[in-house]
Amino acid sequence: MTTLPVRPVTDVLARPQPAAPRREHRLRSLDGLRLVAALMVAVYHYAGRGGEVARAWGTSPAEQFPTLHSYAAYGCLGVQVFFVISGFVICMSGWGRSLTSFFASRASRLLPAYWAAVVLVTAVFALPVVAYEAVSPSDALLNLTMLQMPLGVDRVLGVCWTLWAEVRFYALFALCVVLPGVNRRRVILFCAGWTLAAALTRSVHEPLLDLVLMPEYAPFFIGGVGLHLLHRDRRDGYGWGIVAVSFLIGQHYAVRDLWNAADPHAFAHRTSGGIVLVVAFAFVAVGAIALGLLNGVNWRWLTTAGALTYPFYLVHEHLGWPAIQLLHRTWGLPSYATLPLTVAAMLILARLVHGWVEKPLTPRLRGVLNKAR
Repeated sequence: MTTLPVRPVTDVLARPQPAAPRREHRLRSLDGLRLVAALMVAVYHYAGRGGEVARAWGTSPAEQFPTLHSYAAYGCLGVQVFFVISGFVICMSGWGRSLTSFFASRASRLLPAYWAAVVLVTAVFALPVVAYEAVSPSDALLNLTMLQMPLGVDRVLGVCWTLWAEVRFYALFALCVVLPGVNRRRVILFCAGWTLAAALTRSVHEPLLDLVLMPEYAPFFIGGVGLHLLHRDRRDGYGWGIVAVSFLIGQHYAVRDLWNAADPHAFAHRTSGGIVLVVAFAFVAVGAIALGLLNGVNWRWLTTAGALTYPFYLVHEHLGWPAIQLLHRTWGLPSYATLPLTVAAMLILARLVHGWVEKPLTPRLRGVLNKAR
């Protein structure tokens, strides 16, 4: 009888073993930064721009807030803050996950509150006392798919354009990184490849490439991914390089798209220096969290704040208009009281959406999607 050779125990131990998935503790300071970004966008929508919100106030917000409106105009850059946070979080949540688990996590996080917001806004705008035009029933139904923008359909939620950018980022990260398996080398190649491809896209003027690669938003997502590399190892030279290049490109696009000092009809004139400072704040704030400099900011209430951020972001703009009209024009409250009360009302509504919709539906949807084959 032939005896199989026995491999020495030392040889077995010497073989490289697969690394266990790294457990990430909850970064409550990141939850707080999410809320700051959402409040920036809300102040912009209420006091930093014209358009439909002027109907709610009765006059332009520039007249309601003679000083504040100039600063509130920078609040639109809260979106860039969100994108940097998203890059960080998606890389963190995708590490060690299968494609099914990653998809289930993202879909269950986005969809329940989004569906609730679409239904709420559609229902409120259909009321006779609300003087804002609702989309058609057919378009409202299509909005539930989150594909209204590529299909050219009217949006129920004004802020959903940012969700369309997020979904495209998730798809790129899933196909290029999560599907083959997340590791440091693959993440670095993804960041480098996307940065170069997005830069080349601007010179070929190809709409499809613009749609897929999002050159004006890519640096913020990529920068967040680079910051997660630094969260894992602050000595990672490639991570520092990714963050630096992303900031330089990102501030260029932000200034190009938002600098409006030459426009005499602009609602408020943003300076290029002010825009660069807000973009720098996005990278520095997430960077401080990534490097552990804000680990002491660990208050429990920040978890609740982070949970409310997404539903608040979804409902605040369109449902804020009738709230402003009721408080300011019907009840006669001054503008500087109406503004914080409207924000507070939207936060209360967000708490209801979180408690009544997200809490029960998110785990159930995640479980269904995780079981799907």
